Amino acid sequence: MIQKFFLAFIPIFVAIDPIGLVAIFMGLASGASPEQRKRQAWLGIFTAFCVAIGFVFLGQIIFDALGITDADFQVAGGLILLALAGRELLNVGPSSHGGSDEFGIVPLGMPLIAGPALLTALLVLVDTVGVVFTLVSLLVNLALVALAFWNADRFARWMGMQGLHGVSKIVALLLAAIAVSLIRRGWQAP
Repeated sequence: MIQKFFLAFIPIFVAIDPIGLVAIFMGLASGASPEQRKRQAWLGIFTAFCVAIGFVFLGQIIFDALGITDADFQVAGGLILLALAGRELLNVGPSSHGGSDEFGIVPLGMPLIAGPALLTALLVLVDTVGVVFTLVSLLVNLALVALAFWNADRFARWMGMQGLHGVSKIVALLLAAIAVSLIRRGWQAP
């Protein structure tokens, strides 16, 4: 039982990257008041939760309607994850993810928390460990994101922005490995 939980928890943790999100959150919330920051954090977490839950329960129905197989999604999701991980590792693309006081739903909730990495992981995990373990792992990870956001100032002071970026690079490397694994499994699927 604990093994199934960790089989679901670890890929979701890597896909969400709560520590890496702290650095992004600090950048997005730099001009926001503490109340606005908390409001946008809750909005982002709630958005990610709704998108993830919708995808867990409706993802397969949508796939069936469009004629998409799990293997197709694994390959497509893996390619996107690999591109995102490569962009993060190589510092390619825009350095800023926003610049407004309204950043909770987009980009924080979707695609930063509930992005392609999480959605791909959820779909695969529902098939491998089941809905219950996947949902419990999702909730625990979202609680960790909330904890990280609430302590973002302390986190940034303790680790420093360079430390946060360093951890984010390690997580991006793990994300790249997960992407390659998804592509390989999708390609080898019958």
